[in-house]
Amino acid sequence: MTFTRKISFFVFFLLMLGGVALAFYSPLQSSVSAQQPTGSIPTVTGTPQGVIVALYLDRAQEDVYSGPSDHLYPRVGVLLAGQEMPAYGVSEDGNWLQIYYPGVPGSVAWVYAPYVKIVKIGQLPKLDTPPTPTPASTPVVDINPTLLAAFVTPIVPTRLPTFTPPPPLIVAEFADDTSAANNIPMGLLIFGFGFIGALGALISFLRGR
Repeated sequence: MTFTRKISFFVFFLLMLGGVALAFYSPLQSSVSAQQPTGSIPTVTGTPQGVIVALYLDRAQEDVYSGPSDHLYPRVGVLLAGQEMPAYGVSEDGNWLQIYYPGVPGSVAWVYAPYVKIVKIGQLPKLDTPPTPTPASTPVVDINPTLLAAFVTPIVPTRLPTFTPPPPLIVAEFADDTSAANNIPMGLLIFGFGFIGALGALISFLRGR
């Protein structure tokens, strides 16, 4: 092999070695690694205990509340039949479960425990009762009495007619005169008056003779 051919072979070998090195070396890798985010990527995790509950299928829907009571706390949403939700804890009396419910403050709500079944068994801690919501104050409107009187129609009392009592009712009473008639018979009186008349006529006749 001549010297010229040796130099040509050596140059070809260097060129081939440089091509192989360029093939294994990629400048895009360094640029991609420089664009990696430095912050942490959030991951979706369930509850620490991993308890999953679901509404019974025989119940079309049930209301959920902002606290463990349907009287002291407002209603914030509903659960549909068979809907599953992660559970975070149980109320102090054990009658209510705190569940994950997106779209409400804190993304938590409370459901009545007998309405749901345990899909994934786990341990639920007892949670403190949240404070009850403060009732809204009723605004007091100061009304001007003079202005109020302009819109109030006065009611004039109507005098009732006087009542005149009727005169006392006099009931006629008839005396019972049958007592005297019962003592002297009427025929005897007629006979007596007739006898006296006849006797008077006889005496008058005798005196005339």
